[in-house]
This record gives sequence, structure tokens and C-alpha cells, in this order.
Amino acid sequence: MKQLWCAVSLLAGSLMYSSVAPAQSPSGALLQQMEQASQSLSYELAYINVSRLGIESLRYRHAVIDNKTYAQLLQMDGPRREIIQRGNEISYFEPGLEPFTLAGDHIVDSLPALVYADFEHLASSYDFVSVGRTRIADQLCEVIRIVSRDGTRYGYVVWLDSETKLPLRVDLLDRDGETLEQYRVISFAVDQGVSKLMQGLETAKLPPSLSVPAGNKATFNWKAGWLPAGMKEVAQSRRQIPSLNRPVESRLYSDGLFSFSINITLADKNSASQLLRTGRRTVQTEVRNNAEITVVGELPPATAKRIADSITLGTTP
Repeated sequence: MKQLWCAVSLLAGSLMYSSVAPAQSPSGALLQQMEQASQSLSYELAYINVSRLGIESLRYRHAVIDNKTYAQLLQMDGPRREIIQRGNEISYFEPGLEPFTLAGDHIVDSLPALVYADFEHLASSYDFVSVGRTRIADQLCEVIRIVSRDGTRYGYVVWLDSETKLPLRVDLLDRDGETLEQYRVISFAVDQGVSKLMQGLETAKLPPSLSVPAGNKATFNWKAGWLPAGMKEVAQSRRQIPSLNRPVESRLYSDGLFSFSINITLADKNSASQLLRTGRRTVQTEVRNNAEITVVGELPPATAKRIADSITLGTTP
């Protein structure tokens, strides 16, 4: 699911905490409280995700019952699309598809990804800047800007409810301050009534679990010569893609807030260098030394190209 616009651009303030460890600053502490509140409180949110692709209207419920997390995400318009979490099981109910369950610790398509981020870890790569206070959904909110220190990634502006610390609005900004996506709460409730509504999930029959096949472990003979600060490799695989009839080697990288992958396969007559961008997602493809190099992920185009240009190849995969 997706997320829009309304930009806040306060670059001067990003230097305010340069002499203080950002996670220990008031803004860093508030973001940590947001992460804790989002995962520990019982609440219901009605919100919209707005991007240049359109607007989605959703409802999200979350409760912790006997130390076990229960959550429900419901698409409010159009065909009924529902995702349910019970502990470490995430079940998907999609129109036209057989329901299925995957392992996971939260619903990926619910709150913005930054809600689950480790801000103490991110403090080495991002500045957390207090912008002030304003009202969202008739609630007084603390406004915090999250800025990449090296300027190679997108940024966020977050509006936190001053009382509950839940995020009531999140704007994803590009490097020029343009808003790419927006998550915006219309109404919300924080009370034990939500827990009562979710109790039925304790005994609900969920669809069978699916196992995701693991890619073949392999030693790759290529590497990225440059990565944005704080980006680490978190997974790698070699897979046979039926439609291509040739293997693809992939490395996945993340800094805990944004992620991208580098994918390399043999070039063919259809391979071509190109750049595609849709909202937060960039696809940068280059053809070099009989190899097709593709960088895919949540990166500005200039950053994706710099990564692709830095890749050194041995023999082709």
C-alpha cells in the first residue's frame, strides 16, 4: 500500500544537535517513545495514504493481549482487502486469491516503516530535528524532521500526538523537500475497547502458512564500491528466474529506515541502461561487461546511479 505531499523544509535546524548524540536529544527520545507506543498501546486509527499514484483509505487496529500482539488492517474503499496479525503470524485476505499466512513480527502494509525503526541505531546516520508544535486530527502534536546526514537518502517529517506519542501524520520528502507520500490520521482512539474488539482473533481460524523458498547460498564475485553511510548487507541469494531463464544474484541492503537491492545477471539483446522512478521507488539499470546491473529500492535516482556505477565485476554470473 502507498502513502503524499505537504512539505516542511527547515535545513538550518539540522545543525542544532550536531554536538549531541541525536538519539539522546529530546527529538530522538520522542521518536523512541513513538516506536514503543505504536507497539504497546491498544488503539484504532482511521487514516489515508496519499501518493502520486492515488489515495487509499484504511483502518488499523492494534492490541496486546496476554503479551501477544494482535492487529488488523482493513482497506475501507473498493474490494475488501484485509491483513490480520496474531503473534508472529500475518494472514492475508485478498480478492481473487486464496488466503495465506506468512511469518512476521508486524504488518508491513500498515503504519509507515519508520514506526518500527531503531532510532538509537539510526542516530549515527540521521539528524532528528525538532520543528515545533501544531495540531493534527484535533490533537496537539510534536513535529520532528528526520534528515539523512550525507544527503543521499529521502527524509521524513513526523507529527506525534503529544499525549500518546502515536504518529498522526508522516510525510516522506525527497532531497528537494517535495513530498512523495503522506500518511495522515483522520480519527483515532486509544482505549481498552480496542482490545475487546480484537479478542475474537485469539481463537480465529487463520489460513495455512506458506514457506518462502530460500535462495541458493553462493559466493559472489562482484561488490559495491560505495554505499550510503549506515547501509549494511542484510541478505543475499542466487535465484533462477523462470521468465529470464538465467540466474540472478542479489544482495539486499538496509540502514534500518530505507532498503534497496543490487541484482546482477547476464545481459542479453533486450538489456538496456535505463532509469525508472515511481514515488519512493527507483529502478536504475546499467549494462556493463556483459552483465545487467539493477539497483532497486527506496533511493533518490542520483544515489541509485552512484551505487550502480561503483559496482566492480569479476566474471559474469
